[in-house]
Amino acid sequence: MQNGAILTNSDRYTLMIDPQLQGITWIKQRYADANLQVTRLTNKKLIPTLEQSIEAGKPVLIENLENSIDAVIQPVYARAIIKKGKNSYIKMGDKELSLDPKFKLFLHTKLSNPHYPPEIQAECTLINFTVTEKGLEDQLLSLVVKKERPDLSALKEDLIQQQNNFKITLRDLEADLLQRLVNQQGDILEDIDLIENLERSKALSTDIKEKVENAKITSIAIDEASEHYRPAAERGALVYFMMIELTKIHSFYKFSLDSFINVINRAIDIVAARMNPKKPEPVEGEEPAQEEPEEKEMDPATLKLRVTNLIEQITFEGYDYTRRGTFEKHKLIIATMLCLRINKRKKLINDSEESALIKKEMPLEVENQPSSLMFMSELVWAAVCGLSQAVKTF
Repeated sequence: MQNGAILTNSDRYTLMIDPQLQGITWIKQRYADANLQVTRLTNKKLIPTLEQSIEAGKPVLIENLENSIDAVIQPVYARAIIKKGKNSYIKMGDKELSLDPKFKLFLHTKLSNPHYPPEIQAECTLINFTVTEKGLEDQLLSLVVKKERPDLSALKEDLIQQQNNFKITLRDLEADLLQRLVNQQGDILEDIDLIENLERSKALSTDIKEKVENAKITSIAIDEASEHYRPAAERGALVYFMMIELTKIHSFYKFSLDSFINVINRAIDIVAARMNPKKPEPVEGEEPAQEEPEEKEMDPATLKLRVTNLIEQITFEGYDYTRRGTFEKHKLIIATMLCLRINKRKKLINDSEESALIKKEMPLEVENQPSSLMFMSELVWAAVCGLSQAVKTF
C-alpha cells in the first residue's frame, strides 16, 4: 500500500525493484485502461514508443532492466524538462518533444540487489517491491480463505466495495451541499428546495453511518473466522522464504512466487479431497444418492484438524517441489534448514542452540580439563566447554 501511494503520487518517475513480479503485475492492471506501453531496452522500437507516448500522454513501462541503463533514455527518467511559456518539452537526441502531463515512466528490474549509479537513484523514485514474510503471509491467508471459505472471501470483498461506495456517496453529498450553499441567494430559510435537500442528505448520511457500523461488526467477525487459517499461511511463507535463500547454496536455485502459489493451491486441494472425498458415481439403474448440503461452518475440532492437515501438506508439498530441483548432496541440508526453522518458529529450539549445532562454538579461554575426562582430546574438550557456555542446558 505504501509503495502504491508513493508510486502514484511521486513527481519523479519510478524505478521498481521487483524480484517476485508483484509490482509489475499491479502496474499492468492499474494502467491497462490508460493504454500502457510495455517495452524493453533491447526493443528496436523503444525510442519511437517513448517519443509517441511522451507526446500522447501514455504511460510507459520499461521492464527487466539489468545493472546498466541506456544513456539514450537519460533525459526522460531525469526529467530534463524545458519550459517554453505554458508548454513543457523534453529533448531526446536532436528532437524536442512536447511533454503531455499524463505521461508516466516506470522502470522495472527483476534483480533483487541491483547496482545502479548514484545519479539514477537520485533522479528516480526507487521503490522496493520485494515481498516481506509478513506481507506474503497475509497474501497466502487471503488465498487459503478464498479456497477454504469462498463464502467469507466473497462477503469480505463485497463489504470493501460497499464501504468504498459509502465514502464516495458521502463525499458527493457534502460537495453538493457546499455548492448549493455557495450559490444560495437571499434568505436561506425561504429556499424550500435547499431545506428539503438538507433533510434528505441528513437522513441518507445517518443511514450510511448505521450501515458502516454494521459492516464493521461483520468485518471483525470475518477476520476472526479467517484468523483460524493463519498458521497454514504462516507455514507457507516460512517455506517460501527458505526457498529463496537457497540461492546462497547454489546460483541455480531460484524459485518464482507464481510457481509457489501453484504448490499452495495443490496442497489445499489435496487436503480438501482427503477430508471431503467425492461420492462414487451411481451404478447404471440405481438412483443417485441425495447430495448433502455442503457445510460452510466447521466445528472447532474439525477446523483444528483441517488447519493441521493444511500445515503438514503445505510443508510436504513445498519441500517436495524444492527437492525435485536440487542436487542430491544438498537435499539433507535443505531438509535440516526447514526442520530448524519450523522448530524455531514453534519455540522448541532457540538461536543459541541452533548456533551451537551448526557452528560448534569454541571459547577463547578453555577451562582446565578434569583428570576423569582425559580420554577426550583437547579439541573435543574445547568444543564441550563452548557448548556448555552457549547452551545453558548443557
